Amino acid sequence: MPERTSYAEGTPSWVDLSSPDVGASTAFYGELFGWESSGAEPVEETGGYEIFTLGGKRVAGVGPLQDPAQPPAWATYIAVDDADETAAKATEAGGHVAVEPMDVMDAGRMAILIDPTGAVVGIWQAGAHIGAELVNEPVSLGWNELMTRAPQDAKAFYSAVFGMTAAPWDGAGDREYDVWQVDGKMVGGLLAMDDENFPPEMPSNWAIYFVVPDADATAAKAGELGGATMVEPFDVPGVGRIAILADPHRAVFGVISAEPPEE
Repeated sequence: MPERTSYAEGTPSWVDLSSPDVGASTAFYGELFGWESSGAEPVEETGGYEIFTLGGKRVAGVGPLQDPAQPPAWATYIAVDDADETAAKATEAGGHVAVEPMDVMDAGRMAILIDPTGAVVGIWQAGAHIGAELVNEPVSLGWNELMTRAPQDAKAFYSAVFGMTAAPWDGAGDREYDVWQVDGKMVGGLLAMDDENFPPEMPSNWAIYFVVPDADATAAKAGELGGATMVEPFDVPGVGRIAILADPHRAVFGVISAEPPEE
């Protein structure tokens, strides 16, 4: 279902970028993905926050860094029915509330959490803004994935706070990989990081992936626009072709071109 009008609690519903130069970021992603951007209304109250759209549908956001020491990064927001109640549950489950629940005009209510494994994740209680209005097709959000060295702690936390369950994915091969589910529907992934494939200084994080027509072509174009390829395009049987990229400010994101259906 590419077009969305609502999200069940526990489902990633929005992503946004914290950038040291919002204008440069809107230019980069506009060229890379063909996104348009405009200031969130009312502009005088939204602090320079911009909304990316595709075909008139909201797909992501970008705003200025709130702290000069903060690294540029993409963030995942999980849909909740009650942000205050969810924040309280997060504390009880061993997490930390980094930004207390607050209203964002009539758009909704949000908070920023840190889970027990150290990953930062936002929560979004929808008001006028439900989150991404277009997903799972080029060029929009396709997947959200928690990467952590403490998967069991993550499973306990996200189950207690959001009602998410984790089921092993058969296509992971030698990797430890689970799929997050809400009411039996896939809503994201859980990757267990190891010391062989991930540097020890890499923290737990929520990675995001955008669906693109051609992962190789997108990786090449990102380089032309001042970005970089962090992980060269590779195939995942049954899923598609994936590349890990960075924008000119080194905010990391993934792209995935879906595997064509069998004839």
